[in-house]
Amino acid sequence: MNLFQQFFCTCLGTLLLVGSPAWAQAVTNGSTYKPTLGQMGKDVMWLPTPNELVDKMLDMAKVTAQDLLYDLGAGDGVIAITAAKKLGAQAVGIEYNPKLAAYAQTKVIEAGVQDKVRIVQGDIFQTDFSQATVLTLYLLPEINYQLRPTILKMKPGTRVVSHDFDMVEWEPDAVTQTVRARAMMWVVPANVAGLWSFKPGHGAPFEVRLQQIFQRVGGVMRTGNQEQALVGAQLQADRLSFQYVAADQSIHTVKATVQGDHMLGQDISLGQTVDFTAQRR
Repeated sequence: MNLFQQFFCTCLGTLLLVGSPAWAQAVTNGSTYKPTLGQMGKDVMWLPTPNELVDKMLDMAKVTAQDLLYDLGAGDGVIAITAAKKLGAQAVGIEYNPKLAAYAQTKVIEAGVQDKVRIVQGDIFQTDFSQATVLTLYLLPEINYQLRPTILKMKPGTRVVSHDFDMVEWEPDAVTQTVRARAMMWVVPANVAGLWSFKPGHGAPFEVRLQQIFQRVGGVMRTGNQEQALVGAQLQADRLSFQYVAADQSIHTVKATVQGDHMLGQDISLGQTVDFTAQRR
């Protein structure tokens, strides 16, 4: 049994207790309750994401059966249900309105994906979604902004897709659009800012000081008393790359995987590859 299966067996076992009066009442309430467009919730009004855009959002995030998707402000559960039914993903929807949460759970049962989808009645600012590999939202920019520090602490590579609203000055990595709406995606970047000591398998050690604004990075390299700006620095999730010019004027390409305060990678030049480790000081 894999991690996702263990997670859902535990969660569903808690919620779907046979004969549970609370659960039976929630399903009953959900089956009779009908949400209305524009109804107000805790922070936003309920407007469902169009099915066409749901498909584009999931496609943009490249959702697969290996993903755990959390939908913040799940509404009627359409995103979580679609991710499970079409792509086989495990999904959790967090919805503040108890009636709407119960209604979404009836939709989960109707879709036959109760083994993959769970609807949680809760506050997105109080509920832990840190295990998500994909995060979807349809919230206002100011709420996205409040969530942003929490999102940036998530595992590098987590895909975050928002219907219509941005993350203020955090630029999206991708944008998609239908006739009626748009969606934006961000990939959570590793934190690489700071001074790093690089130790190649052979050759002289060197230092790199990196500056970072979200996924945008730059910096300088120091060898002995010589400094030079990094060329073409890029950060995608936990993968960092840049180039520099050595004393013999050869161009070196550095490719590294970031693991907290450590990096492992390769320095490639003139057909030769040298492994290295790096430590943040």
